Amino acid sequence: MVFDFSQLCELLATVDRTDISELILKSDDFELTVRKGPLGGTVAASGAPTPAVEVSGLATGEGTPSAPVAPAPATPATPAPTPSPTPASPPPTPNDRQWVEIASPMVGTFYRAPAPDEPPFVSVGDRISVGQSVCIIEAMKLMNELEAEVSGQVMEILVENGESVEYGQVLMRVNPEG
Repeated sequence: MVFDFSQLCELLATVDRTDISELILKSDDFELTVRKGPLGGTVAASGAPTPAVEVSGLATGEGTPSAPVAPAPATPATPAPTPSPTPASPPPTPNDRQWVEIASPMVGTFYRAPAPDEPPFVSVGDRISVGQSVCIIEAMKLMNELEAEVSGQVMEILVENGESVEYGQVLMRVNPEG
């Protein structure tokens, strides 16, 4: 099993959003242990426990003693840049202060449709209801349908199909009064 840096970040972010307190992955080449809780008795500036990560045997392939690795931040230190609206999106209006943002719950790839040859879940101007699927976020080869938590009219879609998204990045805006 081989992890690149982005997959490790996705794994840590996913574990951070769950009730899992410890996760251990083992293979012949390495062992990865993720524990939620203070690392050496410290607490992050936000007051939330800092996850501890231990990795052993990565370089040598042998079971060397575990060594702590820098803790992963619970949330991004700087907000992810919001891409410009898609060409089909209307310009923001004075009412956009009332719009509800639908944000990505994870790092992954944004897809507007369930399959390449199918129509998108929603388009600008569509009315949506609570529980309706609005997009898919693919993370670590898993397709996660994102359901609306608000009813209203889709006013903006801020991400292009197939584009990478960050945790907390705004994907679309909905006018709950629309």
